[in-house]
Amino acid sequence: MSAATPSIPELETAGRVTFPRVLLSEWTKFRSVRSTKWSLGVATFLTVAFPLIPAFVMKHHWDQNHSTEGGSPLDIALIGILIAQLAIAVLGVLVITAEYSTGSIRSTFTAVPKRRPVLWAKLIDYALVTIALMVPAVLVSFFETQAILSGIPQLQVSFTAPGIARCLLMAPVYVMLVGIFALALGAIIRSTAGSISAFAGIFFVLPPLMHALPQSWQDATLKYLPSEAGRQITSLHHGSDTLSPLAGGLVFAGYCAAAIAVAAFLLQRRDV
Repeated sequence: MSAATPSIPELETAGRVTFPRVLLSEWTKFRSVRSTKWSLGVATFLTVAFPLIPAFVMKHHWDQNHSTEGGSPLDIALIGILIAQLAIAVLGVLVITAEYSTGSIRSTFTAVPKRRPVLWAKLIDYALVTIALMVPAVLVSFFETQAILSGIPQLQVSFTAPGIARCLLMAPVYVMLVGIFALALGAIIRSTAGSISAFAGIFFVLPPLMHALPQSWQDATLKYLPSEAGRQITSLHHGSDTLSPLAGGLVFAGYCAAAIAVAAFLLQRRDV
């Protein structure tokens, strides 16, 4: 006589794929991997700690220089984000390419057949976490460097001075957009090494190469590169060869939107 097969109780409610559930699922994956903690920790540390170096150097050599040629107070406070953006970009790439490398993306798309909600959820989770960490990090960087330079009146600037608060609050937005752009590249290329290489080429290799062009070509094109346009939202002033903060921000946001649109299109059309 065979043993009776135990019955499996039915669920009280039928499961249904909704965007809040996709958002929660992606958030669970995002916070549970070690690369998230390491990348965000490194980015936060660099944003806060790296500006200490030029601040102490400026304070030590001020009696000899008596000028701000080594950097304005705002430049010193925000220098960390120029380094931290690489860690943020690497994390943005890994958010999606890690699933392709392990093959778990198949399970994700089996659970969410429409696919695009997965991309939207990853973007939202990533953007919110990045902003939440970078805003306090940038503010700490500003106030700590101001404390170090407190004995130099020429390098003192108030948070309420015209344009200062805007630059400090837009710096986290710039870093977030860098990460979103990198995430979109990851969705397009689907390879961690390839996506990071593409990002590094666009942000760190292409701008120096543009300086090999004739000056008139540089003036016409350099300011429209993603890195150059995006950084204008953190600039207090702009010259004739750069975009205004608003124009630069819109151009960079346009690059991000275009990359996301391409990623969403390919995500729906390509096989896993």
